[in-house]
Amino acid sequence: MQSNKLRMAIRATAATAVMGVASQAGAVSLNVGDDVDASLYGYARLNMSYDIDADRAVSTRAGTFAPNNEDVTGHFGADVQQSRLGVKVTHASGVMVNVEGDFRGTGNGAGSLRMRHAYGTYAGILAGRTWSNTISFSAFTPTLDFDGIAGSFGSWDRTEQVRYTTGPMSFSIEDPSSQAVLDGVPTRTSAPALTARLEDSTDAVSYAASAVASQITADDGTQDDSAIGYAVSGGAKLKLTDMFSVQGSVTYTDGANGYLWRSGSNYYGPSAYVEGNSLETIAGYGGNIGVSMAMGGGRSINVAYGMTTLDLDDAIAAGATTNADPETNQNMFVNYMWTPVESVMMGVEYAYFDQETVAGDSVDANRLMFAAQYNF
Repeated sequence: MQSNKLRMAIRATAATAVMGVASQAGAVSLNVGDDVDASLYGYARLNMSYDIDADRAVSTRAGTFAPNNEDVTGHFGADVQQSRLGVKVTHASGVMVNVEGDFRGTGNGAGSLRMRHAYGTYAGILAGRTWSNTISFSAFTPTLDFDGIAGSFGSWDRTEQVRYTTGPMSFSIEDPSSQAVLDGVPTRTSAPALTARLEDSTDAVSYAASAVASQITADDGTQDDSAIGYAVSGGAKLKLTDMFSVQGSVTYTDGANGYLWRSGSNYYGPSAYVEGNSLETIAGYGGNIGVSMAMGGGRSINVAYGMTTLDLDDAIAAGATTNADPETNQNMFVNYMWTPVESVMMGVEYAYFDQETVAGDSVDANRLMFAAQYNF
């Protein structure tokens, strides 16, 4: 009976939101009897981008380090693929379930429904799909660009996992992030990733650190070899005054570049290469720093810079790749965000992207972005 009530309440609230009647900020609370509380939340979002140089836009108009066409300049586009819908249900027993999707899909069209989160929690145990345990938002600088800053903390994605949290510590067994091997060598996932994270705060400082160990296996059906990769990240936010904060993070990886955000061609760099019959790991590092200023009246300015670098020298010497491969990625963002009422956010942003190969060849681009987001 409770389940039927919940379904009916969610359908009714969703219909109200679609018709534009629901305009309050925050989640729509649904009190379904004494045992279950549910809320429907999400937002509608428009992103517009203008690429001054090469066309850099992917879905949600986010910027890519790999230009779609270097000869195209002055490219405009818009989409609503970042729009999001989620349901959160909490039982009196302490069980919580969260299911959330967006419409990022593929390409720059209407997109398709994509599962972002689908997990439950009880007594410190989480099971399902959500943010990797290697991630912390404590050192995050807000950007309008959905894919964000190079060198951000951990694997900036969601993954299937079982996690246990006690106080400031959390541990997980996860589906590993990207485990690419150079030269197109086939890989297989031979073991889960193991992670640990510390996250805490004081009055003026929020901080976090995480570590992950992941086995990478190259297997072409005849020969296979494995290596253990790892990544460590640390970050902090310092609140200087009520108006200003400074935040940043650093990451070092060896054989786990799936945890070095915005490395390689765009998202994740290769983690290893094959030399003879042996699988050798590739190291990398990155970081970012940002400044945020709250101006009052729902207005804020954010400035951020990030970079990642891969060490490909040994892979080149082994003949697994060439010095034309991407080595260093850098991006910078300057944005102005305005929240005129609690349920609405609008903003404009300038972004700079630069990618440099091992040989030193560099391709950069400038872009502008506008976003309007209506929450419920």
